[in-house]
Amino acid sequence: MQKVITDDLNSLLDILPEHIRRPLSEQPDISELVEVILDLGRKPEARFFNREITIIPQDISELDLEYTIHRVSVFGADNRAGIERTLHRISAIRNRKGTVVGLTCRVGRAIYGTISIIQDLVESGKSVLLMGRPGVGKTTMLREIARVLADDIRKRVVIVDTSNEIAGDGDIPHPGIGRARRMQVPTPSLQHDVMIEAVENHMPQVIVIDEIGTELEARAARTIAERGVQLIGTAHGNTLENLVVNPTLSDLIGGIQTVTLSDEEAKRRGTQKSILERMSPPTFNILVEIQERDKVAVHTDVTEAVDSLLRGQPLDSEIRWQDEKGELQIAKEKPAGLETTTAPKAKKIKEDKKPRLYLFGVNKSRLEQIAKEMHLVLDIVSNANMSNIFITSKAYYRNRPQKIQDAEAANIPIHVLKSNAPNQIRQLLDSIYTTDGQKDPVSEAMQEVQTAINQVMKGDPVVELRPQGAYIRRLQHLVAEQNNYFSDSTGKETDRHVRIYRRGMKG
Repeated sequence: MQKVITDDLNSLLDILPEHIRRPLSEQPDISELVEVILDLGRKPEARFFNREITIIPQDISELDLEYTIHRVSVFGADNRAGIERTLHRISAIRNRKGTVVGLTCRVGRAIYGTISIIQDLVESGKSVLLMGRPGVGKTTMLREIARVLADDIRKRVVIVDTSNEIAGDGDIPHPGIGRARRMQVPTPSLQHDVMIEAVENHMPQVIVIDEIGTELEARAARTIAERGVQLIGTAHGNTLENLVVNPTLSDLIGGIQTVTLSDEEAKRRGTQKSILERMSPPTFNILVEIQERDKVAVHTDVTEAVDSLLRGQPLDSEIRWQDEKGELQIAKEKPAGLETTTAPKAKKIKEDKKPRLYLFGVNKSRLEQIAKEMHLVLDIVSNANMSNIFITSKAYYRNRPQKIQDAEAANIPIHVLKSNAPNQIRQLLDSIYTTDGQKDPVSEAMQEVQTAINQVMKGDPVVELRPQGAYIRRLQHLVAEQNNYFSDSTGKETDRHVRIYRRGMKG
C-alpha cells in the first residue's frame, strides 16, 4: 500500500503567535516539520526531518507562552495537552512553582500504509510488541495497526490512550484509527486499571496500548493475554536485550529468574551452577525492533529468542525493509550480529594464538570498555600488517576501501560488525577470545552474586562483589531482586561494583 500522510499542519501553526507563525509557515519544507520549541528567554526553534532552524532572533516571552497555552486543551498530569480532533502534542516544562516556562509543540501525523512490512504478523492474531528509540515511529505504527485491524480485518479493537497520542485530543477520536474504539486514561498512574476495564467491559478482540512502562502495566498486559485477547503494544527500550535486563518489564517476555542446577546438570549443559532462565511463557509472541522508519528486526518467536539470549547463544532474527520501489524485502540476520569473511587461504587464528586486533571504522573506546567488562585485555595494533584479526564496520566493508582490499590480499581474517551496539561487540569478543577452557564472565558473575546472597542469608550484613561493567551489574541487581534481597552499586569508574544486603543493613 502506498503511504499517505495526513497531519492537519495548519491547526498546529494556528496556536503559535503571529510573529513566530508567519516566518515558520514560509519555510520551503514546512511539510516536513517535526516540532517547535518555545522556551522562555530563548529564541524559538523548529526541527525538521533533516535540519533545525532558529525561527526568529527575538527571545520567547511569557506572553508568547500564554498565547499558545490558551489555544490548546488543559494539560494533564503528564504535562501534555493537545488540539481537538488532531494528533498534535503539546508538552510543557514547568519551574519549581508549577509555572510553564517551556513548550514542545510536536506535529502528529497519521501515516496510512506504514505497517506493510509487518502486516502479516499483525494479522496473524498473535500479540506483537514494538520497540525502538524515541521518535522512530512506534506510535504512528501503532495507530495504523489499530486502523487496519478494525477496518480491514473487522476486529473489535479498543485503544487504551493514555496521553491521547494514538487517537488525538478531544472526545471524538481522530479518523486515523478507523473504526477502533478509544478509552482515555484520566492520569498515567491509572493506565493499568483502564487496560483491565477495557477487557472486562467492552469484549475486545484486540487491545492496543502505548508505552507499557510499569510493573502494574506489565501485569495487566499478561492478564489480558491470558484471556485470549490479542495485544499490540510498545515498551520502553530499543531491543530485546533491554527487556531481559529490565526487572520492571521483563515479565513481558516471560520474566527472568535464577536457577541453581545440580552438579550433574551443570556439567551436562556446560554451564555454571547458577544460571538465568525464563520463568513463564512471554506475554507477547512476537517482538519487533524498529531500527528505522522503513526497517525492522523481527523476533518471530519471543520464547526461543529469550532462551537463546539467556544461554549466550546467537539470536536468529529477521530483517525487513522496504526497498527504493516500496517493495518488501526480508532477510535472515546472521547469528551473533556480525559477519566474518576471509580470503580462501586465510590463516587460522589458532596458528597465532594471541589475537592482535586492527580496528577500521570501529569505536575503539566502546570496544575497550566492553572488553574491560568482560575482563579481557585487548592487543590493538596501529598497523594492519601487524594484526591477525581485522575488525571493521558494515558501512566501511560495503565501500571496499583500499585497506580492506589489502587485508584480504594478505589473508587476514576480517570481522564485520553491523553496528557498534554493545551486544554485538560483546558477541564479537566472545567469538575471538572464548575457548573451551575459559569461563564465561557473565556466568562467573551470576555465580558470585548467588554466593553473596547465600552469605547474607547466613547472617553477613553486607557482601560486596567484584567490580563489573554496567551490563553485568544490571544482571546482578536483577538476581538480587528476584531473591528478595536489596542491592546497590557503589564506587567509581573501574571500581564500581554491586553490594548485596538485607533491608536496614545498608552500610
